[in-house]
Amino acid sequence: MIILHADTNHPILMQKLAEAGHHNVEGFEQSREETLQNQHLYDGIVIRSRYKIDKEFIDAAPNLKFIARVGAGLESIDVEYAQERGIKLFSAPEGNANAVGEHALGMLLSLFNRLNKADREVREGLWHREENRGVELDGKTVGLIGYGNMGKSFAKKLRGFDVDVIFYDLKDGIADENARQVSYDEFFEKADVVSLHTPLTEKTNQMINKEFIANFKKPIWFINTARGKSAVTEDLVGALKEGKILGAGLDVLEYEKSSFESLFGNKKNVSISAADPIPEALRELMFMPHTLLSPHVAGWTRESHEKLATVIADKIIGSFGDEKK
Repeated sequence: MIILHADTNHPILMQKLAEAGHHNVEGFEQSREETLQNQHLYDGIVIRSRYKIDKEFIDAAPNLKFIARVGAGLESIDVEYAQERGIKLFSAPEGNANAVGEHALGMLLSLFNRLNKADREVREGLWHREENRGVELDGKTVGLIGYGNMGKSFAKKLRGFDVDVIFYDLKDGIADENARQVSYDEFFEKADVVSLHTPLTEKTNQMINKEFIANFKKPIWFINTARGKSAVTEDLVGALKEGKILGAGLDVLEYEKSSFESLFGNKKNVSISAADPIPEALRELMFMPHTLLSPHVAGWTRESHEKLATVIADKIIGSFGDEKK
């Protein structure tokens, strides 16, 4: 097959596909419009998140047999229309699940022990011990929303702590030795920590809002390594001010570009100053001492870079075969 690679990935991806007899075409610098003009030439396309694969794109690709996204979700693809056209879809949540689990745990422990705040203060010559008294994870109930690859990875990481891990998921009967499945009511009653592990869908878009937060019977700590648009920033800020959320670790933000490559516009490497016209809720969030922010890198490790590429290559070859055999 002739396979277009619209984004750069670990070289093992193209290497494995070439070894299996497929022809790789590098389209890293092509715009979406340039790709559309030649899309009829390709049997498959490999993307990350640089642009959307919508009906227009799919209609321009009469020979397209598959779309592979080197990542966990498929929200940048018109899944329903692609399936109607008989196009196979591949993603690789297995490839970065471990990285996401470790990142979520790191965020949680850092929040509980005020590590980022304490670090900044000591560097400024401040020695605030009582103000940085930590909280222990021992004895807490950690609640996961979504129990797929990412949720299961985080639950596994928590096995070394004396915690009760519960989860809510739309699918029934998926509990394992690392976590138990509970009802919505029990989740809201018992959770001390809430960690989001869901894809972005109509149901999860802006799911973490004022009404959702108000359902919890006690203040919670909140971790989001899933999708930024699943949480309403203004409502998170309000809950942090009111003490309904004790601290928040956010690897993803509501305002980031759909490509995940930048926060606003095309400013990939431009810092935001106090003078920039950014949403007030985000500005407040950025200066809150009990928040921890990272730039959508929970699944972005050196190891996951190779794992993601390997998983995608294996899925393509497993589905379409090795042309050299």
